[in-house]
Amino acid sequence: MAAPIKTRERIVQASLELFNSQGERNVTTNHIAAHLGISPGNLYYHFRNKQAIIAELFAAYEARVDAILRVPEGRAMTVEDKTFYLEALLAEMWAYRFLHRDLEHLLDADPELAARYRLFARHCLSNAVVIYQGFVEAGILLMDAAQIEALALNSWIIMTSWVRFLCTTRGDPGDLSEELMRRGIYQVLALEGGYTAPSARAAVDTLYHKLHVPLEQVIP
Repeated sequence: MAAPIKTRERIVQASLELFNSQGERNVTTNHIAAHLGISPGNLYYHFRNKQAIIAELFAAYEARVDAILRVPEGRAMTVEDKTFYLEALLAEMWAYRFLHRDLEHLLDADPELAARYRLFARHCLSNAVVIYQGFVEAGILLMDAAQIEALALNSWIIMTSWVRFLCTTRGDPGDLSEELMRRGIYQVLALEGGYTAPSARAAVDTLYHKLHVPLEQVIP
């Protein structure tokens, strides 16, 4: 028999659900407590305020992304690794989509979180450069160091702004789906098109087809 989920973890899970579905700005600690059927005092026993809950959610997201952005040990990179990176990042972006949708507000409201996010961004970009270099060394991409750096930065910009782009073009922050998020991953892959080695083109084209979502679905 599974052990019951502790109240602290229930608060974290419920907050993530509510932030994702309603937007962080529309959810208060009272809303979270009511959703769980606990008193506000019980919630404050575990978290002093909403910012503390957000900080814990960000720490979980940060750890999960960091675990993804690693190069495999003891072997060369493959196109299958590219599939793994894109789909794993898609899953995390979807699971923590409120962070991307409300990012500027969240960072403005919490200077400590803003400092942590800047470190996170630098770390992700450094890891992305290493990963792209691995694809170059494996003969999948044909790029020099400057192109790798530019591609890593452009990929980061797309990944971190895609949710806000969808919200502004569709008009309803709640009108998001994992399929629409998938088009954002496709956009990252599209950046690499001109650098793909001929020997890897067929496998990469298969991945293009898998990730493509028609533009009319993105901007109805």
